[in-house]
Amino acid sequence: MKSTRLFTVLAAGFALAACDGGDINIEPTTSVNNSNNTVNNGGGDTPSDMCASYVKNGQTIQGTADANGNCTYGSAFVGPKNNLTVDLLIPALPDGGAHIFTSSLFVGETYRTQADLQAAGITEGGDGPTLTIEAGATLAFQTNKDFIIINRGSRILADGRADAPITFTSVSDLNGTVDPESVQQWGGMVINGFGVSNKCSYDGTRGQAGFQLTPGTECSIEAEGSAGDDESQYGGDNDADDSGILRYVVVKHTGAEVGNGDELNGISFGGVGSSTVVENLEVYSTYDDGIEMFGGSVNFTNVVALYVRDDSIDIDEGYNGTITNALVIQPENDGNQCIESDGIGSYSAANVALNADFIARGLNSRPTINNLTCIFSANEGGTHGSGAGWRFREGIWPVINDSLLISSFGANDQSNGTDNFCLRIDDDETNAAATNGDLQLNSVIFACQENQVDTEQATAEGMGAQFATVADGTAVDASTAANPELQLLEGDQKIYSVSWATSMVDSAAPAATTEPTQGNILGAIEATNDWTAGWTYGIHPDNRGQALWFE
Repeated sequence: MKSTRLFTVLAAGFALAACDGGDINIEPTTSVNNSNNTVNNGGGDTPSDMCASYVKNGQTIQGTADANGNCTYGSAFVGPKNNLTVDLLIPALPDGGAHIFTSSLFVGETYRTQADLQAAGITEGGDGPTLTIEAGATLAFQTNKDFIIINRGSRILADGRADAPITFTSVSDLNGTVDPESVQQWGGMVINGFGVSNKCSYDGTRGQAGFQLTPGTECSIEAEGSAGDDESQYGGDNDADDSGILRYVVVKHTGAEVGNGDELNGISFGGVGSSTVVENLEVYSTYDDGIEMFGGSVNFTNVVALYVRDDSIDIDEGYNGTITNALVIQPENDGNQCIESDGIGSYSAANVALNADFIARGLNSRPTINNLTCIFSANEGGTHGSGAGWRFREGIWPVINDSLLISSFGANDQSNGTDNFCLRIDDDETNAAATNGDLQLNSVIFACQENQVDTEQATAEGMGAQFATVADGTAVDASTAANPELQLLEGDQKIYSVSWATSMVDSAAPAATTEPTQGNILGAIEATNDWTAGWTYGIHPDNRGQALWFE
């Protein structure tokens, strides 16, 4: 068994970068003229000129300014049955002003069939309208039935900065009437693209010449929240599709049940392609999943999932993108799995031949995750289940590198081995992938209340992963000061990883198959390069409603 002395204790005391709490000012800009619309960038001489507007069919449609410096947009501006069909720019407002939507914001039309898409000339991102949001802008939604859809062919360009992030939240958050961990204040975001989903039928092997949708078949999968006026679809055969940019974006207080009964995620990515840019993204305090990928190949860099009540990262339907640098922190008394992941969207253990065919043609989920830190609670019976680590099932082939999975230790029953587990591997195809090297855990440290559900610990150790245990094989509490020889995280907020170069990994442990380059780290963040500083909400003392529960 492993020694508790996995890492030396390093001195803490790193200065945290301060958030820019100042007002956001923008310079007047010129309007953008398109063949079918005119976009007002704001910056006029009166408050109303700051509100977003567009011209459609010769009529100017604009938000209304109020005495508090906010702009309000009703269903006549955009909403169900009134999707945005022209380009629109939403400017940053001065003095903390927000854009308040009293209805949903749906960008682009939805098309149920391939024929309808072809007739409309919608084949990829950029064919439809583009929603552009300036750095520093805040968009707030009034009711828990409201949400955002970016339809196939449309794009969102939300390109913030560390000193001017873009925020999507609720009016109740603006009014200060929510607690830090309040959820379901509004729906959330749904982004749909033309990427691959294994719920559709394809000819050929994914990523190779000749791969395409099977002629004569449809690939228009109902997205989350899709019903009636809220309808939207995703799916196709273009893994390089472009749905836009999410850079320095914070999405807060989501997960409400919308019209069709779905409890939305922070952001649902349906068939979103690899040309989409997602960098520095936070989902904060959401009722359902944090981010969920239904197929597609979108890549993520620098992701925070804070206070998610269901699965912080959810993977399904053949997603094969890369997630680099991700920090997951569950609520103290809630939260389900850090990662829940499925390989095949319509999996059945009885369909042995079909499952094998999907895997042989690269249609199962094959994510790569680099530098992930998961901190999950020891709750039992939370909103969606007990706090837990990573669950891989239904033929998924994940590759996880240089990562930490740490559990808080609670006074719960540790006898059944099914609550607060580090690792769970389900189904024949997934276990075969672990044996054959298609499921990889490279340079991974586990420190959890329950190491495994079945025999996952031995499987993971065979790959080079390490579990913090003592001589009798029981787990070691990594979250208290009782074990000063085991320190995996440091700093005032206990989120910074200890450098691999200065660690002392037990020489008796299996060698990791791919150790980090000297100076690199296990986990998401190092103190000398804190990519969360200045723009995230809820982590650092200068921009949060409460301290992290394990500080």
